[in-house]
Amino acid sequence: METHEYINGEITVIWEPKKCIHAAICVKSLPQVYRPNEKPWLKPENATPMELKNQIDLCPSGALSYKFNTKK
Repeated sequence: METHEYINGEITVIWEPKKCIHAAICVKSLPQVYRPNEKPWLKPENATPMELKNQIDLCPSGALSYKFNTKK
């Protein structure tokens, strides 16, 4: 399945477009991050990792997920 990854320091936002149901919860919750009329449409640098995590946890379709980046 196609995925796109957007990195903000310690968190990577993962978007799976085919899962997206366009509920727009992301856009309403963090409009400074999710900008559907821009490319790239997702700008994770405009929020803290915790703000991103909390918003992604609300995604009803599971199209948005995240992973924490750890140093090896």
